[in-house]
Amino acid sequence: MQRDALSPVLMLSAAPEPPPPRPPPSHSPPVPASRHGLPRPGSAPEPSGGAGGALDNSLRAAVAFKAEGQRCYREKKFREAIGKYHRALLQLKRRQGARPPGPPASTPGPGPGPGPGPGPARLSDEQRRLVESTEMECYDSLTACLLQSELVNYERVREYCLKVLEKQEGNFKATYRAGIAFYHLGDYGRALLYLREARSREPTDTNVLRYIQLTEMKMTRCSRERDGGKKVPG
Repeated sequence: MQRDALSPVLMLSAAPEPPPPRPPPSHSPPVPASRHGLPRPGSAPEPSGGAGGALDNSLRAAVAFKAEGQRCYREKKFREAIGKYHRALLQLKRRQGARPPGPPASTPGPGPGPGPGPGPARLSDEQRRLVESTEMECYDSLTACLLQSELVNYERVREYCLKVLEKQEGNFKATYRAGIAFYHLGDYGRALLYLREARSREPTDTNVLRYIQLTEMKMTRCSRERDGGKKVPG
């Protein structure tokens, strides 16, 4: 028996110990990402409430900007008020899912492919009424601010008044201001149409009566010029 030979027990004790097994990873597997590097819809709950949270935030921001515009108008800061009302309308357009111009994200075809992206969140009846009333109040207030400007943009006044009247046919202020806009744009026939409609709702309003008189005088002068072929001194 050789002295330098190790016994089986010593050979086992001299061998290096294998490393301890690693614990399994404690983190959860990563969420698969979409084509743009964002989590896929439905993979995890959104902390801000998802589309509903964005909806509430947009509406709250629009109402807040409208209130700031009303404060600026009362303080006769008309340019600042115009900016606030425009920002309120911008929030509403974002809420309604207005998309920038350009080609659509995907085009449906006969073969398999990704479907269209999710559209804007649906509005409840209460939210729809709030969006519409806020939008109409902003347009109505914008016309009041524009008419207080040193250089009035009557084309913009006409545009905003007609937007209001599309949704609120009985709006007296929008009807009256539309008549003013058409008068200053030289469309006396339509001006008289809107001014008479405003008079039917407020028969004693002196401003309406004065603009009706001015419009009729302009129409009479224009008629005489066409008939006589020369300008009537006035």
